[in-house]
Amino acid sequence: MELFLQQVVSGLATGAIYASLALALVMIFQSTNHINFAQGEMALLSTYLAWSLIGAGLPWLAAFVITIAASFAFGVAVERVVIRSFHDAPVFALIVVFMGLFLAFNSMASWIWGFEIKSFTSPVRSLSTGTPMISAHDLFIMAVTLLLLGLVFAFFRFTKLGLAMRAAAFNPVSAELVGIRVGWVLALGWGMAGALGAVSGMLVAPIVFLDPNMMLGILLYAFASAMLGGLNNPFGAVMGGLIFGVMENIVGTYIIGHELKLTFALVVVIGVLLVKPSGLFGKTITRRV
Repeated sequence: MELFLQQVVSGLATGAIYASLALALVMIFQSTNHINFAQGEMALLSTYLAWSLIGAGLPWLAAFVITIAASFAFGVAVERVVIRSFHDAPVFALIVVFMGLFLAFNSMASWIWGFEIKSFTSPVRSLSTGTPMISAHDLFIMAVTLLLLGLVFAFFRFTKLGLAMRAAAFNPVSAELVGIRVGWVLALGWGMAGALGAVSGMLVAPIVFLDPNMMLGILLYAFASAMLGGLNNPFGAVMGGLIFGVMENIVGTYIIGHELKLTFALVVVIGVLLVKPSGLFGKTITRRV
């Protein structure tokens, strides 16, 4: 029983990491109706930037804030320079663009920082929770993820910019007719997704260490979490991440072993697409054509 509880608690902490990156995927999807397959590598570059700032002597919190701001600007730049040119391109062409960005960002990280595995400090490494089942960093991850969920929910629900982003994604032509600058609204969505991805990278780096392939598995798990919870629902993405983290730990410990975790993620994605494509908490959207 103690092992089971430990796997559940550990799964919640791991799922919170998946949920933070799933939030970034949902942010892009809600503002553009596309899935950014390069989101993990954008987070990777942001995490390397934070590592460099901390190595230069900046406090962790200062590096955290600067990295988020830089990641926001980087996301906006990617949309303005690259994605904007393919606004009216077919979906397949956009998938090729996203994969190209994935390879470019991964190669950039390897070229600048090398292939050596690097350690990334945690801001709460000196704290103790009093229980061996969960670490202080795990609690920090869950607290930050829940805070991000609240901020994203409030942004889309109660701010004019959030409503404008939803309108621009759902019907860009009508949004332009009512005065919404659709191009810049979409760019801001990319910037916010870049900032959310940066948080995800800085949360996971103290656990898995920092190297050019750090975000590959995390992105797949985050994608599975977003599909499980619903790509059009930030709350669903977070719940999907937590559920998937617990399922992954329990299934990996008692059924299939930890070597098949990636396979399990793919099975979850395929199963959700077959049974309920909108996800557990997502809404089915119908459009007249």
